[in-house]
Amino acid sequence: MPRYRFARHLAAAALASVALTGCMGSASGPELPPASFVAMQEGPGEEYVIGPLDTLTIFVWRNPELGAKVQVRPDGRITTPLITDMPAVGKTPSMLAEDLRLQLSQYIEDPLVSVIVDNFSGTFSQQIRVVGATEKPASIPYRANMTVLDAMIAVGGLSEYAAGNKARLIRFDKSSGKQKEYNLRLGDLLKKGESKANVMLQPGDVIIIPESMF
Repeated sequence: MPRYRFARHLAAAALASVALTGCMGSASGPELPPASFVAMQEGPGEEYVIGPLDTLTIFVWRNPELGAKVQVRPDGRITTPLITDMPAVGKTPSMLAEDLRLQLSQYIEDPLVSVIVDNFSGTFSQQIRVVGATEKPASIPYRANMTVLDAMIAVGGLSEYAAGNKARLIRFDKSSGKQKEYNLRLGDLLKKGESKANVMLQPGDVIIIPESMF
């Protein structure tokens, strides 16, 4: 074979190899900035919004008989002594406490009410959903300073055939009213320990993990 033909075949093989490597690697597109594995300074997240099946402790100062430990019903309401069918879902604990205070003021003078969330599920808008090629797809309650690594630990990591570096994060942008999509490098994060592949999550994020084609 003439030398120039050999060179052309070699160049074509190299280009094919590069293309294949690109297909097997991470998808091109925007990525989120890296997050620390451990936050340098823990801070509060957005104020918690009560969701269905959350367990609440309601305390009425100097009137313990009016307090209760209740679970939010699937219809989003709670019942306490003297108050029936109070809407709770979608409110913060302080908002619910104020609503309870207003209702109880019909029966006692200047009630002081506090609401504590004992066990939480969160509203759908606050949950992190992980779907696709993972050991156990799930919806996870969001907590402050949560990262993609925390979410992957909660769902047991990637499945055997997951294309971790082709995973995507779907996030609703409140400012534009549209969804945005970001690339995730879960393979690099979980299999290579690449710290820069760990990113911060926000309430309502959806992580989609496809299966490998190879």
